[in-house]
Amino acid sequence: MGKITKLKSLEKELSGLKLKGKKIVFTNGCFDILHLGHLKIIQEAKRRGDVLIVGLNSDSSIKKIKGSKRPIITQNSRAKLLANMIGVDYVIIFSEATPYNLIKRIKPDVLVKGGDWEKNKIVGNKLVKKIHRVKLCSGHSTTHIINKIKKSD
Repeated sequence: MGKITKLKSLEKELSGLKLKGKKIVFTNGCFDILHLGHLKIIQEAKRRGDVLIVGLNSDSSIKKIKGSKRPIITQNSRAKLLANMIGVDYVIIFSEATPYNLIKRIKPDVLVKGGDWEKNKIVGNKLVKKIHRVKLCSGHSTTHIINKIKKSD
């Protein structure tokens, strides 16, 4: 099984890892134009367990959330970039607006999100044993980068 995977394959793989007592960590996002803030979340998430799964919003779900001009980078390219980051064990693309159903099926032990999310508003917070919020890197966001590029024209 490759790092970029489908849900059924991932569920099968995780059942064996959980039997071995491995701690499963999940984080998710658009990861459109990777930046230092994304790297920090990935690194912090990996420190929280043994296996890190990154849920990646599909192109269609990003369009619904961020508007018709997004994403900048296609889902396949974003998935490949994430899969090649140190610490990422699996990448799974989801098309829903939120990863709730994915979290429900994967059943991770830990859920990691950026510090701008309130714990009770993090999707799937009642489905996991632990939530970890990562302090944001000031000035590092995809929107900030896009706006800076627009101003430089």
